[in-house]
Amino acid sequence: AKSTQQTKPKPKQKQKHQGQNKKTNVNTGGLRRLPVVKSPAEIINKARKVALKTAGDKNIKNARNRARKEGAETMDAVTKALCVPLRDVVNGYKYELRRLHPFEKVVADLTVRARQKKDGLTLQDVLDDIHEARKEVLIAGKDWTAKAKNADMAREAMDTMREGEERMYQLFEELAGKPTKLIIDLQKSLRTTPAVRLDTPAVVLVGAPNVGKSSIVRAISSATPEVNNYPFTTRGMTLGHVQVFWEDDTTASAAIIPEVNETLKGRFDDEGLSGSYAFTQLCQVMDSPGLLVRPDNKRNEMEALTLAAMQHLPTAVMYVMDLSGGAGDKCSSVEDQLQLRREVRARFPRRPWIDVVSKYDLGLVDGAREELHEILDGAPYIELSIKDDIGVDELRDEVMRMLGEVRVVLDAMAAVDGRNARPEKKKQE
Repeated sequence: AKSTQQTKPKPKQKQKHQGQNKKTNVNTGGLRRLPVVKSPAEIINKARKVALKTAGDKNIKNARNRARKEGAETMDAVTKALCVPLRDVVNGYKYELRRLHPFEKVVADLTVRARQKKDGLTLQDVLDDIHEARKEVLIAGKDWTAKAKNADMAREAMDTMREGEERMYQLFEELAGKPTKLIIDLQKSLRTTPAVRLDTPAVVLVGAPNVGKSSIVRAISSATPEVNNYPFTTRGMTLGHVQVFWEDDTTASAAIIPEVNETLKGRFDDEGLSGSYAFTQLCQVMDSPGLLVRPDNKRNEMEALTLAAMQHLPTAVMYVMDLSGGAGDKCSSVEDQLQLRREVRARFPRRPWIDVVSKYDLGLVDGAREELHEILDGAPYIELSIKDDIGVDELRDEVMRMLGEVRVVLDAMAAVDGRNARPEKKKQE
């Protein structure tokens, strides 16, 4: 009975630890957890230092036996110093890649795909090369260890040790040097991938190229949006924020734009902003690389990023169209934009959604309004002109509504998975 009581706390502690891990992952920063990879030169230099620290056993009086032991232990230490970092890289990558959020899995795949176009190698190819290099270095290390251990004379043991060291370093550089440098190069790209919060409602702007998405982000969100750059494209995602004041868990009462004095514009008065709300939350508004009307297998990395954001992140969708005929791209014609809208909406029918006709001050090409009404089939849309300040306030209100819908979904998800839980409520005073 006493033994049973002593073993009970262990599984409880394990369960608590697992629960803690589950609640701490509130963003997609998994690519930043990838194991740090040291350069071949660093690994070899450390192995040399380890070899120097391996001294002979003065308690062994026989010179030959003492030299044998020193040589064998030195070669064993060098082998481990060279092989363990390679093993940790392979195991660490496999472990972290399995834990990635689905959006980051797409980002990692796109990054590797871009790299593959450059040199024809996939991430798995590089990891396999590192794994094979480790096995060859390990086998060679064991051979040199055995040679030193079985030397006939003390001098032979020392000569074997010194020769074995240099041969091991050469073998390591020959087999592991290139794949290790490749993984370091790839890691620089993967670890700089922007992290996206999973517990924060977001609106993603979607549409063809050159329809004014980034201008809308700047107009309805923070005055200085950040640009999230991804390693496989020079076209980043512009990310802005809206500070939302929630009356309760599902109702957004007001919103302010950080760094912009909305009171001067007459949208909110001081008394309204200083009232008591259930909590506030800094929500995200992001544009995305343009989509074209074509099959998925023909899409480039930028388009795949846009689709991944809609598929895997907690977002509402603002579909932006420029029906003035001046989108500046033959692939962004009015017909193509309306066809793209039909396809994307069919693909994500349950997402909170609003259609926006941007650059309204430039007018619409003949027949565009009729085609739009036919496709929307009675669904509302906003006519927007950032230049003339038309529809901006209406769009902000619509963004608040959609953020509220996303918030409800996130709260429902949080009831099942703590990683999506809202940050602790902050009362306004």
